[in-house]
Amino acid sequence: MRVSRVQAAENRQTVINVASRLFRERGFDGIGLKDLMEAAGLTQGAFYKQFASKEDLAVEASKRALESASRRWSEATARNPDDPLGAVIGFYLSADHREERMDGCPVVALGSDAARQGPDVKAAFEEGIKAYLDVLGGFTAQSNSEESRRKAMGILATMVGAVTLSRAVNDPDLAQALLDAAVQQVRDAAAD
Repeated sequence: MRVSRVQAAENRQTVINVASRLFRERGFDGIGLKDLMEAAGLTQGAFYKQFASKEDLAVEASKRALESASRRWSEATARNPDDPLGAVIGFYLSADHREERMDGCPVVALGSDAARQGPDVKAAFEEGIKAYLDVLGGFTAQSNSEESRRKAMGILATMVGAVTLSRAVNDPDLAQALLDAAVQQVRDAAAD
């Protein structure tokens, strides 16, 4: 049975959405095409009508995941416009975000995987990381834009590292202590 162009476009978006979540949960190599397509409610054969390769899907899913993360940052700052950095810190360095394996930050979930991927996946991550840095740089605006960029880089590295470390340990008290320490480090860095 032939699928209409509209349905094919919807199927493609479904696969990208499902892949963006499953890749964050299991890694790029942690799920095969058959299982991914099954999770999207489609056959494996449909994959090759939509994507040139699994890497092609990884690029699209990475972009989608990073767009989703950027939206979450925007939503957090809109809820607390008087303290936008505090709003981002509040959700990013939280136990809830630590537990969001499928919907959490793709840089935390896939950063080390992305480093082993091809240039197109890396380019998607680079674009997303630059967007994060632009937002954080706006929160720490200095008269010197190079100084704002440096602070933004330090803040992002601290936040990503803290969530990564907090996910890597079994002890919930240690996990929370890592997040709490990062909150203080980020606030201190922004205040300098």
